Parts: sequence; C-alpha cells; structure tokens
Amino acid sequence: MKLRENDHIVGYVFISPFILGFLIFTLFPMISSLYFSFTEYDLLSAPRWVGFANYEKMFTDDDKIWDSIRVTLTYVLTSVPLRLIIALLVAMLLNRAVRGIGLYRATYYLPSLIGGSVAVSIMWRQIFGDKGLINAFLDNIGIHTTISWIGYPATALGTLVLLSVWQFGSSMLIFLAGLKNIPGTYYEAASVDGAGPIRKFFHITLPLLSPIILFNLILQTISGFLTFTPAYIISNGEGGPLNNTLLYSLYLFHRAFVFFEMGYASAMAWFMLILIGVITLVIFKTSKYWVHYES
Repeated sequence: MKLRENDHIVGYVFISPFILGFLIFTLFPMISSLYFSFTEYDLLSAPRWVGFANYEKMFTDDDKIWDSIRVTLTYVLTSVPLRLIIALLVAMLLNRAVRGIGLYRATYYLPSLIGGSVAVSIMWRQIFGDKGLINAFLDNIGIHTTISWIGYPATALGTLVLLSVWQFGSSMLIFLAGLKNIPGTYYEAASVDGAGPIRKFFHITLPLLSPIILFNLILQTISGFLTFTPAYIISNGEGGPLNNTLLYSLYLFHRAFVFFEMGYASAMAWFMLILIGVITLVIFKTSKYWVHYES
C-alpha cells in the first residue's frame, strides 16, 4: 500500500511541470485576456470596465478589422489548399523505393524545419524585392521589370502565400506516413482489373488518405489564421501596401503593442478564437461527406 502511494507521488512530481506550465502560461493568460476584453486597458493605468464596448466597436466602428479579416481569409483559402496539394504530390513521389530516398525526404522537409522564422522572412523579402532574385531571373529570360513584388498591392499577399506553400514539409511527412499504411494489395487488385494511375489515385489513394487530409486541413487552417512573423517582416510591420498584407494577427499586434489598446486587442483575440472554432466545426461537420473510414 505504501509503495503504491509512493508511485502516485512520483507520478504527480513528473506531471507537475506540465500542470504548472498549463496553469501559468495558458489558463491564466486566457482568463486574463477574457477579463481585459471587457475593459479599457493601456498597460499604464488600471483596467476600466466597459462591458461589451470593445466588441461593439469591432463590428460598428473599425473598418480596418474587416480589411484584416478579408486579407486573412484570402490568405488561408489560397495557401492551405495549394500547400496540401503540393505536399500530397511530393509525398507520392517520395513514396518510392529508390536510391537515396532518405536524402530527398530530408531536403524537401528542410524548409519546414526552419519554419516561418525571421531569417527566412528576410530572405523572402530580398528575393521578391525590386533588385531581388525573381527580377534577376526575369531579366535573364528577357523580361525586364523593376517591380517590387512585396511592394505592389496586387502581388504582395501572393508572396506570403508562396512562402507558406514553400514550407509544405510537415504536411508532406504526414501524407507520407498515410501512404505507407495503404496496402499494396489494393493497387495490385486494381491493376488486375485494368485500372490506370488516375483511377487508382481517385478510387484508392484519395479515399484511404481522406482522414489524413482532414487532419492536415484542420492543422494548416489553424496555422494559417495564426501566421504573423512573415507578414510582419515582409511588410516592415505595417501590413502594406494598402493593407494588402495586414493579416488579422498583425492588426491585433498593432492594437496591442503599437496603440496599447490591450482591452480591444483581447476582444480581437477572442473573436479570432471563436472564428477559428466555427470554421473548424464546419470542416468537421462536412467531413462526413468526403472522409472515408475503413471500419
């Protein structure tokens, strides 16, 4: 009996760092931000209770927030599908027994390993600048342009989408694990029936990978809404030109740490949480029409 009690104590000791970390760095900040969202708070003076005024302001007196929502939705709706399609195609190419396949997989995963870091964002800004690599390449093939792709309103958001798509490695690895679990006998039976590569893809690969696609879709959608660093670095923290790279997280940062409107920024954070929750719920609800489970 005493030995069992000691085991319990050891267990509590081992999980205590996680519990403390969750309470201090997750639960407490969440409860605090919920309280601040109903206050006017500038970090220098005590919070003043204003009720739903911050939420009312969001929907009636802040046109810029709708610009940021439009930009964020455009970014998510373009970058996530492109990223998943390319990740799946590359995973299928790397799901072959060829010499040096481990090196190829590591190479394709490398961009995701370095992530959306400050260094990568600076590199991206240089590549798409008016004297960057893209314009140098176009000049070599006879297309002379001095446009700054990150400074032109029509193409600025596209550079952020390309950066997101370029970092497809994490989704690719998950797809690769899913492809490994598809029995080869299915493809052999389909070959006997005369099915070609396209029919195999749409009738075997896609249905059996649909749970993996759902997982990647939800993961990348949430990640897309939380994108901040590339937009901040590439646009010099302004979200320009003409607010075309003003992602929601960047606008929230402006309200919190540029204008010191912590109460309003907290309300924006909770609105983002609800928005992501609703979109995730819609994806889950629609998944019963396109996700196939073998059982």
